[in-house]
Amino acid sequence: MKNFTQMFSNINASLFINGLLSAFLFFTVNQASAADFISEERQLSDKEVRVGEAYYRTDMKWMAYQAEVAEENPFYQIYLKNLENGKVRQVSPGTGKTTCSWVHPLQEKVLFSSTHDDPDAKAKMTAEIERRKSGERQSYAWDYDEFYDIYETDFEGGKIKNLTNTLGYDAEASWSPDGKLIAFASNRRAYTEQLSEEEAALFKKDPSSLIDIYIMNADGSNVKRLTQTNTYDGGPFFSPDGKRIVWRRFSANGREAEIFTMNIDGSDQKQITHLNMMSWAPFYHPSGKYIIFSTNIHGHRNFELYIVDVDGKKEPVRVTDKEGFDGLPVFTPDGKYLTWTSDRTPEKKGHLFHGKWNHEKALESLSLN
Repeated sequence: MKNFTQMFSNINASLFINGLLSAFLFFTVNQASAADFISEERQLSDKEVRVGEAYYRTDMKWMAYQAEVAEENPFYQIYLKNLENGKVRQVSPGTGKTTCSWVHPLQEKVLFSSTHDDPDAKAKMTAEIERRKSGERQSYAWDYDEFYDIYETDFEGGKIKNLTNTLGYDAEASWSPDGKLIAFASNRRAYTEQLSEEEAALFKKDPSSLIDIYIMNADGSNVKRLTQTNTYDGGPFFSPDGKRIVWRRFSANGREAEIFTMNIDGSDQKQITHLNMMSWAPFYHPSGKYIIFSTNIHGHRNFELYIVDVDGKKEPVRVTDKEGFDGLPVFTPDGKYLTWTSDRTPEKKGHLFHGKWNHEKALESLSLN
């Protein structure tokens, strides 16, 4: 689900022109207005420096998300919000980097990735603080830190358990709807297996190139690799019935990505989008009938949300129309609301936005009624 800003700088003028042409074709094919899909839109976060990736527990009483808050740590930490009383608590250790939280559907557990066990975690925090104080400008980019492991903790953040404990980037994890499985992304084989000369050179140039989708039992056992490419496969989420996984696959040059789905054993891999742009961050609607995702088809820095049917047989439909970044969408478990990350703020920092979702209009626009 990461490195969208890094990818911005890699997209050249020809891709931009291609995007404008594709956008024109979309506008002529589909006349649905973005305002038809999301109403009562509001910003959920504002006190934090930046916020992103909010996910709900099945009963809609809790929401986990990542935020940059504390001055002593310039990196994201994981927070849990009680949606009944509005109280927020930090559940990650507070040291190092964190990302990709998820709330267990049945138990009081939070899933996230962290580098807090990195011996140099505090030194890296200090270095980043000093860099910012110096005024050095740097585009936001994900670094695929090899010390990222996947952890679970209780709702107090007091019982933290390492589920992967393997050198390499282990992140982007989510529990299955029954809480028995975890899908995640990892480049661990670059650290644990003998690579070919071609793969070793590719990994040295781009650590994300060997990231694949994996699945494991909820206790970290029985790890299986599901994708077999030398491009970045990441951001896996389970379908509402737990039978399939949706994810995004980057192209070899890292400039484009498309949405894919597969069975949870890795079989029947299907390409859902064919936009030839940067399409990523897919998420199923609870109905299981369509997928929402983000794409920059309207300009390399203008990411918008689209929906597409689960078989990829219909033309994707645009559901946001604000300049800037709109991505990382997630439906509430009842399917009635949408929460996503956007930089449509005066500071141009990522924050959470929320709105009422028109499911019937979505079905109609995709001819799924």
